[in-house]
Amino acid sequence: NNKTTTKATGKKITRVAAKETTRKATMFVFLLAACCLVGMAPQTAAAKVAFPKGGPSTVMGLGLQALRNKRSSQLIKDCISVGLEEGGYYHKSVGDPTVCGVYLASGPSQRVQITLDYLDIDCKSGGLISFLDGWELNGEVFPPTADVPMEGRVEELCGRHRRKVFVSSSNAASLLYTLPRRGDVFKFSVKFIKHPTPCNILVNGDSGVFTLRNHGTRINCSLAAVFPASISLLQLSVGVPAIRGIRRAAPNRFIETGVMHRCSKRGLEDEVVVGGSLGLDVSNMVVEDDICGLDSNPRGRPSSVLCEVSVVRLISSGNTENSVTVAVSQLQFEDPNMIPTTVCPMPNEA
Repeated sequence: NNKTTTKATGKKITRVAAKETTRKATMFVFLLAACCLVGMAPQTAAAKVAFPKGGPSTVMGLGLQALRNKRSSQLIKDCISVGLEEGGYYHKSVGDPTVCGVYLASGPSQRVQITLDYLDIDCKSGGLISFLDGWELNGEVFPPTADVPMEGRVEELCGRHRRKVFVSSSNAASLLYTLPRRGDVFKFSVKFIKHPTPCNILVNGDSGVFTLRNHGTRINCSLAAVFPASISLLQLSVGVPAIRGIRRAAPNRFIETGVMHRCSKRGLEDEVVVGGSLGLDVSNMVVEDDICGLDSNPRGRPSSVLCEVSVVRLISSGNTENSVTVAVSQLQFEDPNMIPTTVCPMPNEA
């Protein structure tokens, strides 16, 4: 019996030892993978990496997650990337100090969520990555600072970071970066999430039907199409019931006024401004017309805006519930009947 017990105990110890050996080997493989992913030699990893809360098992999980992220992420090669879809991305520096950018735009009723999954950028060499709530080009920003102040819209990072989440206030966001040190890297993922109260809309190359609303608040909302565009008015309810003389058809319903022009000269605070601009600061625009009123089926001619950015701005006092719906499409220059209704000056003429 003693011999039988000894043999059984020996087999049990052997199995436990084998499991322990396998566990240590597995841990070493994950640690080795994690070290390689962050660009460190395995023999220096213990000296440079402190175990996070949760111990070695957490490091194993991070190593496995990093492997999965790298497999599923797409490499960003171009200095300027526009219109990326949802998914994972990464960029590894070749030592070029040029300032580059990733420009993102979701659907009109969505916001952009950017998750920085991993960041290793040398601060001493001037490396930096900045999240911007909106788009920036040539020093101009959308949404314009006149409507959405810059405070809280920019966050700059360098060094080493994991899991940092940014969410835009509109459907536009961007990452601007400069990585002078070769080998600097960042990984991020993009997700488009529902916007409860959409206001500012950036249109990047796609035609469509868009609605601006103030949601009953004192706010200015802008649509910026980054191309010369044809803009057709489909629905208008702006300044009602503040317009003098407007009559009620029934409780909470008003008789339509049709489209009223030059509303600011009438002393009305709520209006829609149509026109264009040379850049993303659409608060500084060339105005074609400003309109207000109530019209569920306007029949006017479309505006043809010959500018780098075509603009529709809804200006609201907060005293009325305003909305405007427009159809936006790229100008057809080959159409012989196309006559521009708004023309922006050339940059050297502005």
